[in-house]
Amino acid sequence: MLRVLSYNVRSLRDDRAALARVIRACAPDVVFVQEAPRFFRWRKSVAKLCRATDLVYVTGGATAAGPMILSSLRAHVERTEDVLLPRTPGLHQRGFATAVVRIGGARIGLLSCHLSLQADERYAQAGLLLERLRALDTPYAVAAGDLNDRPDGRAFRRLAGSLTDAWAAAPWGGEYTSTPHDPHQRIDAVFTTDGVEVLGCGVPRDLPGLGHGDLLAATDHLPVLAALRVPTTA
Repeated sequence: MLRVLSYNVRSLRDDRAALARVIRACAPDVVFVQEAPRFFRWRKSVAKLCRATDLVYVTGGATAAGPMILSSLRAHVERTEDVLLPRTPGLHQRGFATAVVRIGGARIGLLSCHLSLQADERYAQAGLLLERLRALDTPYAVAAGDLNDRPDGRAFRRLAGSLTDAWAAAPWGGEYTSTPHDPHQRIDAVFTTDGVEVLGCGVPRDLPGLGHGDLLAATDHLPVLAALRVPTTA
């Protein structure tokens, strides 16, 4: 079984100790981060987060304009690539953090994303995400991130039309990811390619060591935790 976590950490501007406790309680094998630190001494901030969560840096951060991937020591990293997306003048630079890893006999493509706030650009980025996921050329893949779109939105539906929306496949825990103090919309999601079995996916609740106060203090999104079964590959 593979445990993956998607989490917008708001550039670590909130309670870092609470954030670390939330991540540790989720015990993830892979963390798809959005809004990782991007500016002055960003690598040092990421290193501190890794030490606090017993994870290792895989790729992304400033080099992907915010998306990042962390992993446990279970993951053997084959290759990584950070991708900057076409930018609309006046809007933020966006990117993807991607990697190919082997975990427990399975070879998996990974992609962390944070899509645009602007609807047309966001829809185009969803198409680029699907292209990039195919380009990883792995038997199975997982993409996760902050979509800035709800399930009835064009970009979300574009992704769900080609991939499995893990929450829709096996809902578990809470549904809404924004905001922690008033959860009312699902704009963060985990998607899988065919062949990956979703055992459960949602906002974690009632995990040992996971406090409601920490979820409120850690950042301005709630995390999405998914348990997946990925077939072994040669």
